[in-house]
Amino acid sequence: MNFILTLIINTLLASLLVTIAFWLPQTNMYAEKSSPYECGFDPMGSARLPFSMKFFLVAITFLLFDLEIALLLPLPWASQTDKLMIMLFMSLFLISLLIISLAYEWIQKGLEWSE
Repeated sequence: MNFILTLIINTLLASLLVTIAFWLPQTNMYAEKSSPYECGFDPMGSARLPFSMKFFLVAITFLLFDLEIALLLPLPWASQTDKLMIMLFMSLFLISLLIISLAYEWIQKGLEWSE
């Protein structure tokens, strides 16, 4: 009974929020509102500057390492299971994968900013 009541309340709340989101905003479109914003100043340079590929690679590397570390966060709760050896092997695998990946990045000079 609690599950059905929770499901009904969540559905009603979601429907109410969607209805308010469509009903509340003003839909008066006029020329000033639909035109692009211009501040009146001439641009000093091009808006399309080249993107640093080195920065992009370091950012992607950071995201990958951050994701792998996030996989290790539930380990304290996983240690309470009855399959402790499987959990330890999986955590050892993830940590060794992190170390090998870091060593590979270091050898390939992917972490050095200047060349």
